[in-house]
Amino acid sequence: MNLIFDIGNVLINFKPVSFLKELFPEQATADKINETIFRSPEWPKMDLGLITHEEAAEIFCLREPSFKQEILYTMQKLGDMLTPMSDTVDLLPELKERNHKLYLLSNIHKELRDYLMAKYQFFTLFDGGVFSCDINVNKPAPEIYRKLLEEYQLPAEDCLFFDDMEENIEAAKKEGISGVLFTGAECVAMGTIS
Repeated sequence: MNLIFDIGNVLINFKPVSFLKELFPEQATADKINETIFRSPEWPKMDLGLITHEEAAEIFCLREPSFKQEILYTMQKLGDMLTPMSDTVDLLPELKERNHKLYLLSNIHKELRDYLMAKYQFFTLFDGGVFSCDINVNKPAPEIYRKLLEEYQLPAEDCLFFDDMEENIEAAKKEGISGVLFTGAECVAMGTIS
């Protein structure tokens, strides 16, 4: 069985609201930065590989000049938000031992992808992956699933996909890939019992 993993909130914590609360004790500031960065139209454009972090930061600062310092600080600290979800990560060596092939399928910025791959050794357990920033396509567009299947010559019926967003699971199913909505490491353990 080929096991396909999303990164954010499956392998790596991605919790902007709690992250911003740690950075900015004042709730109004945290809310403003969340709206300016994480809820911006530029955030998915970074996932798509259409703009860089630097370009996005410049746009954010132009949009909210009175928060320039907080915006630049947040953009600089993004990596600190991305910590491993140890319950899931701890399962990966066992899955490899059971002869599962492991793949990544993620909407992610190039800068954050490169940071994670360099920082966390567990990513070397994966046999490959497709990232939105490399092909200018975000999930749940069908092309991103097809790209993974084609690139690694994976039969869809031999794949199981774990993602924390229902729409991404449904899109995978339309391409013939079985999917499990990720709610915790136990669903990976249950989903891979043969």
